[in-house]
Amino acid sequence: MKGDGLKTAPKGFNKEHPNIELIRKKQFYAMRPFSDKEVASDSFQDSVVETFHAIRPFFDYMSDVLTTDLNGQSLL
Repeated sequence: MKGDGLKTAPKGFNKEHPNIELIRKKQFYAMRPFSDKEVASDSFQDSVVETFHAIRPFFDYMSDVLTTDLNGQSLL
């Protein structure tokens, strides 16, 4: 998991929060490099599907977080 982050805790967040490193992030992205050999293999499609399944819980979580306020109320 990679992405740029703030130097300090965002306004309104405790600097001692156990997940402050994640809270400070301004962006998130996940990356899985594949070698040329892997891409050319017969099982590459299976590897891609496996990768998407692995990231899906994070995608679902972020979708929920980005569509609610700090109290968990829907913004939609």
